[in-house]
Amino acid sequence: LVLGKFYPFHAGHQALIRAALRACDRVTVELLGSQVETIPLEVRAEWLREEHPTAHVVAAMDEARVDFDDPAAWDEHMVVISELLPGPVDAVFSSDAYGEELARRLGATWVQVDPGRVFNPVSGTAVRPDLTEHWAELPAPVRAWLTERVVVLGAESTGTTTLAEKLAADLGTHCVPEYGRFWSEIRPGGLFAPWRSDEFDLIVDRQIGWEDATRRRVPKPVLVCDTDVLATTLWHERYVGPTPDHLLERAAAHGPVAYVLTGDEIPFVQDGMRDGEHVRHRMQERFREVLAEQPVPWIEVRGSVQERLTATQEFLEPLLGLSNRIGPSLEELGR
Repeated sequence: LVLGKFYPFHAGHQALIRAALRACDRVTVELLGSQVETIPLEVRAEWLREEHPTAHVVAAMDEARVDFDDPAAWDEHMVVISELLPGPVDAVFSSDAYGEELARRLGATWVQVDPGRVFNPVSGTAVRPDLTEHWAELPAPVRAWLTERVVVLGAESTGTTTLAEKLAADLGTHCVPEYGRFWSEIRPGGLFAPWRSDEFDLIVDRQIGWEDATRRRVPKPVLVCDTDVLATTLWHERYVGPTPDHLLERAAAHGPVAYVLTGDEIPFVQDGMRDGEHVRHRMQERFREVLAEQPVPWIEVRGSVQERLTATQEFLEPLLGLSNRIGPSLEELGR
């Protein structure tokens, strides 16, 4: 048995579970959560299942007081722990000293792994208030879930790619390119063949796929995207007609922490793949209308690349780190 909150799941937990998997024929990982915690229980369970598919992962809420010196608190915890067990326990694996009492109560052997966290000096208590400092200690699915997205968008030839790449470099993270442009280059019939609605489903699927893959390996908990689903719905509107409800729903469900709209005051550059300057200002106005109707904070930036970057930095400063902030645990709240 391995027991924990996994709030969030980190490298120390991985080492503990791997030690149990190496030593035992069957391993049960019990995830005990609380209503006060801000990462959903099932999200944490899926992290565990992805990283340790041969372990038996079970989860439940446990609102009992966290007091390892109080037998009555132990009795409350044991009700939940025992109900989750598929059978008798031979060994309890833990780093912390509570494992000794847990093993005694289960009639099992206590196996202490890395006492004092010498080999894996990380804990949920340390990670929660400072994700960036401990980012390297988090497994890929945890990083993916905690990474915030900033989306740069705009009409054609408004400098979205330039700003997105500059912003990513400034933030020290990665930039996800625009899948729609790539598809425009390889699509059957070429660039000027009539567009079909299902092509935009493909673009959305691939764009989100690129984002998800990149979120798992970003060096910081923020990712810059050069377009997103919302922008794709506007291009559907431009090339096909009214956007179907299912695409609008995907856009609403996939909002970033912020949108940055690049201004259309700069000279238009035709690169052989763009509609032309005659539709740019109309599309830009449509971007403004749609952004104004949705709940995500947004800004329109103008001027030189540096002026746009500076305005974006100032806009993002109070926003980044809010949506992925992890609240205190039940223990930290003294309950």
